[in-house]
Amino acid sequence: MKKIIPIEEGDYYLTPEGYRCFTEQYHLKRGYCCESGCRHCPYGYDKSTNSIKK
Repeated sequence: MKKIIPIEEGDYYLTPEGYRCFTEQYHLKRGYCCESGCRHCPYGYDKSTNSIKK
């Protein structure tokens, strides 16, 4: 079971289309890469090569 991370101010913003976009702050609090190609991924995941750059 995954740990529930409470959402705090600065964890996301709304895009012009109305979607939530999680920030680097949130991804670091979560503690792992979900490999979804997130816009603000601090882990360096590249969806096109399916690899994490360190």
